[in-house]
Amino acid sequence: MSWLVLVLSGVLEAVWATALGRSEGFTRLAPTVVFGVALIGSMGGLAWAMRELPTGTAYAVWVGVGASLTVAWAMLTGAEPASLVKVLLILGIVGCVVGLKLAH
Repeated sequence: MSWLVLVLSGVLEAVWATALGRSEGFTRLAPTVVFGVALIGSMGGLAWAMRELPTGTAYAVWVGVGASLTVAWAMLTGAEPASLVKVLLILGIVGCVVGLKLAH
């Protein structure tokens, strides 16, 4: 269960990171609210998962999931250019996250 919560917390990390960018320095209400809610959920889930998972592993997986999804979303929506190199690097991060799960 801790791994599922950790991955979902990583998804929320991508949500709050994207909302933070769209909040324009916290001047836009809706993205600012999404940022706050997702941040609390993401941190809460990370903290919960870390009760059973090692800190280093949990943090690396959380960051890896969040960063990968944030970049993938930005490329899919056209917010930043996509390239084969970026896709391969994201897949490398995902592979490392899977490897951390298998090594646990």
